[in-house]
Amino acid sequence: MKQDIMKVVLCAAFVVTSCVIDLLGQANFSSKLSEYFEEVSKTTSTHNGLWNVDLYGPILLVDPKTRDVFANERDSSGLLVPGSGIFRGKLPNDINIANTSIRWNGKHWAMILLPLSANRNERLNLITHELFHRVQSTLELNTINTDNNHLDKEHGRIYLRLELEALRQAIQSPSLDVAFPHIINAMLFRELRHQMYSDADSTENMLELNEGLAEYTGLIMSERSEKQIVKHLMKSIRDFQQNKTFVRSFAYQTIPLYGFLTSKFIREFWNRDITRQSNLTSYFMRSFNVKIPIDIETYTSKVWLNYNGAQISREERKREDDNARLINEMTIRFVKNPHLEIPFERMNVSFDPGNLIPLENYGTVYPNLRITDNWGVLTVTDGALLSADWSKVIVTAPEENTNRFARGKGWTLELNSDKYVIIHDGTSSNYYLRRK
Repeated sequence: MKQDIMKVVLCAAFVVTSCVIDLLGQANFSSKLSEYFEEVSKTTSTHNGLWNVDLYGPILLVDPKTRDVFANERDSSGLLVPGSGIFRGKLPNDINIANTSIRWNGKHWAMILLPLSANRNERLNLITHELFHRVQSTLELNTINTDNNHLDKEHGRIYLRLELEALRQAIQSPSLDVAFPHIINAMLFRELRHQMYSDADSTENMLELNEGLAEYTGLIMSERSEKQIVKHLMKSIRDFQQNKTFVRSFAYQTIPLYGFLTSKFIREFWNRDITRQSNLTSYFMRSFNVKIPIDIETYTSKVWLNYNGAQISREERKREDDNARLINEMTIRFVKNPHLEIPFERMNVSFDPGNLIPLENYGTVYPNLRITDNWGVLTVTDGALLSADWSKVIVTAPEENTNRFARGKGWTLELNSDKYVIIHDGTSSNYYLRRK
């Protein structure tokens, strides 16, 4: 009996101790997040001259596994509860979790996924990038992201990689005299790419105005020294080369590189010249007084070997062959084979921009994404095709289909209303989500 009582006492003590440890852990966690909010507030205040505005504002830090959310201020609906200097709550299931900016509960937030980097510079870079997006419309710099499918083609990739290699050499240069030839060559590789692919100039520009300026903002507000910036950019270029595709991720490289060089050698706050009507390629060409030669192909063919051109060309030739097989497989899977088409009404999507597969004339395959719409939530872990006009998403044919739930290879669809139903077209063997 005494032993049983002792066991109960020990168990109770263990539970109390565990609760105390848990509470202490929560308090320490809250304190750390509060410190992060404070460091962001200080750096945006220090660098408010970058855009002539303090970017600091509502921030949501979200745990993607639990949907727990931690904020630096209240929401307008009172769903976030104050405690230990921060505000916490749960993010509703209809909100996609991503590093982005969103309007939620009466405020415009910068949303960032947890865990944050232990490296202060990386942390500040990411958060201020998203804070820029939060005020982008206020700065009248809001635009839309566009796919740049030409950057999944052999020569599109070759000339982007050559451009980045020239910029890599430029940022290591001690003076403008040394950097200048590399900057010229980088911009001429870019110009030749734009001449090869119609609309490349405009579609690249739209993404660079959006994500490029945001990433440049993060770079400047990261509190890195000039030496650290160069080291960071060098690593970023190396990591970028490992991306499966460049169509939605290249702007995170190009504008920080050109921006850093322009700020260092030409004008510190060059970005203040930019509007949503600006063409960034033209702007940087004017800034560095780059002249386009009459025969740009002949010129670039003489300098490309200085930028690892032979190896880049070999690698991209092999990738082109491998990619052709992959595109054929994806076309069979999402176009020719039976599939489910889901139309968009008020779509919101989150995805990884580094692993997309463009299918000419059909759209782009996104290996991982989460879509919310009036009909519910679609979660994809093994590929879905977004149509070229972004009017619908296509997944493989359903293997299970009930009143409010459907599942197929690498995807699940949760319907939030019985007003929607999946119908089968006996003629084409395809399936369609329709309103009843």
